[in-house]
Amino acid sequence: MPDGPKVMGRECDGAWVVVARGAYDMQSITPLANALGAAAARRQKVVLDASGITFADSSMLNLLVRTHQATTLRVASPARQLRRLLEITGTDTVLEVRATIEDAVAS
Repeated sequence: MPDGPKVMGRECDGAWVVVARGAYDMQSITPLANALGAAAARRQKVVLDASGITFADSSMLNLLVRTHQATTLRVASPARQLRRLLEITGTDTVLEVRATIEDAVAS
């Protein structure tokens, strides 16, 4: 699926940054869930670079809350649609949302 969502990871100052690009719903969330789950099992702090997420639904919210429960999770630079979804559902009051990756790693 060449045009599907993309997930990459990298280390940054002791945190693991998961970079997600594309649309995530029930059909496409598995690669991101696997990446966040593996990161949470190995690192005390996980940062999701959400700047390239073009669409997210309740599957993404569920994944973020589960990851937040498993480790220190920071959501960095959420794109407009995801930021709005977090605000509407009140999830932004539970999750640690930061403006940049640098802010997320440092906090």
